[in-house]
Amino acid sequence: MNNEESSGALPIPPDDPLVSAGLEIALKWGAALGGPEKLKIAFAALEPQLKREHEIRLKQLDMQRVAAARAAEIAEAAAEREARLAREKRQHALWMTGLYVGAVISVAMVGAGVYAAKDDMWWLAIMLCGPSLIAMGKLYVLRRSDAADMQAVSRAATNAAGQQQPPPVA
Repeated sequence: MNNEESSGALPIPPDDPLVSAGLEIALKWGAALGGPEKLKIAFAALEPQLKREHEIRLKQLDMQRVAAARAAEIAEAAAEREARLAREKRQHALWMTGLYVGAVISVAMVGAGVYAAKDDMWWLAIMLCGPSLIAMGKLYVLRRSDAADMQAVSRAATNAAGQQQPPPVA
């Protein structure tokens, strides 16, 4: 028996350099402190500090999780705000387009009514400048169409058609 086998030390496997380096460090610590009893005392004194450091790390991780969750909430709120702004911009463009189309149609109907009145077609002028004009403006500008509007347009059309005089026979 050689001296290493009788000392009770663990044999160092020659094939794994990490294990052998770790064992060498442990043997040096044991020799530096003066034996396993003193090493046990040093580890017992080190344990509370390691627990405190572990608790600090856990609190740091919790704080990081909270910060990450808050950053995600802020990013989500920003994305929702951007989507709302884009939707509002599209809706504004739609309303303004309706306003422009309604204005153009109204001006065209008034112009056509004046032109028709000039040529002694007063019934057509009444239809173009009367309830039809109001109904079209309300439809395009306010985006609302009521049954009363359509009834007024149809009454005006039947009144104008009923009052139309037949052309003179020559």
